[in-house]
Amino acid sequence: MTKLGEYLGAKSVNKSEIARKTGLSKARLNRLTLNRSAHLRASELYLIALAIGVNPCDMLESIFGELKKKVKS
Repeated sequence: MTKLGEYLGAKSVNKSEIARKTGLSKARLNRLTLNRSAHLRASELYLIALAIGVNPCDMLESIFGELKKKVKS
């Protein structure tokens, strides 16, 4: 499972509903939530965040927050 999959699981959201609201296919959502080699596009993250009623910036931080550790000061 991917970070997006874990995030959506914690929010108890329905992937079919997200697909309907965003226009993303169920197959694409399954790849994004189950396949670690799938690359989440910024536009997809934005649409998903809007569909589930969360702030896109907060969702980005939750999913990719560990990248802060890789940035050197």
